[in-house]
Amino acid sequence: MEELEGHDVVRLRADNPGPFSLSGTNTWIIGRDPAWIVDPGPLLDAHVDAILAAVDARGGTGGILITHDHGDHVEAVPEVARRTGAPVFAARFPGDVLLADNDTVGPVTAIATPGHAPDHLAFVTADGVCFSGDAVLGEGSVFVWPDPGALAGYLAGLERLRMLGLRTIAPGHGPSVADPQAKLTQYLEHRRERERRLVAALDDGSRSTDDLLDAAWGDVPDHLRPAAAVTLAAHLDKLAEEDRLPDGVERLTGGPPQA
Repeated sequence: MEELEGHDVVRLRADNPGPFSLSGTNTWIIGRDPAWIVDPGPLLDAHVDAILAAVDARGGTGGILITHDHGDHVEAVPEVARRTGAPVFAARFPGDVLLADNDTVGPVTAIATPGHAPDHLAFVTADGVCFSGDAVLGEGSVFVWPDPGALAGYLAGLERLRMLGLRTIAPGHGPSVADPQAKLTQYLEHRRERERRLVAALDDGSRSTDDLLDAAWGDVPDHLRPAAAVTLAAHLDKLAEEDRLPDGVERLTGGPPQA
């Protein structure tokens, strides 16, 4: 268990490392009397026991907050809810209360940050801590799942977070972010640079997924190329929505990686 310096927040990292979960999924515990749980994570006995011990030491559980419904963030929700008796708050995941953009619950306000998942929310406290789920990671970048308006919505969500004057980002994976403005600016510029490379490749006549990935995502390791193909599709959707996509471009089919 690690404390978030300057805030009454602790991080519990699940032992589920992988290409998309990095060093593991972060579960965050906010405050006390009662405490609030952000993303219970995978259903691992040791992780669930650690969550329960942490909230018990902090005076019980006020609620369980879900950033998005990917399995590595929500698999343990039913068990944690059963053992704490706490209500579940989410935009889509089955629970007790459905949240929408700007809803306030417990110590946080929900901010819609679609893109990685259509139901994605970030949670922001009054003292400027943002629990970003997979909208912003502590290291690396995220994939954006193609969905109507997904990439445009993702960029808009990042811009909103950048305007909030955040003090710290507590991500779903990786270490906390001490300079949110720099990280959010980096994320926005990263997406814009991918788009610049993609448009240049399209202008040069590239149309296949492999050729477009080579041109715009050539720096991505082979094991992350499927996730890059997902994000490529979201970029192509954005260009289509803006009437900037040429004819004959190969489009992604199949399901998203879960992370």
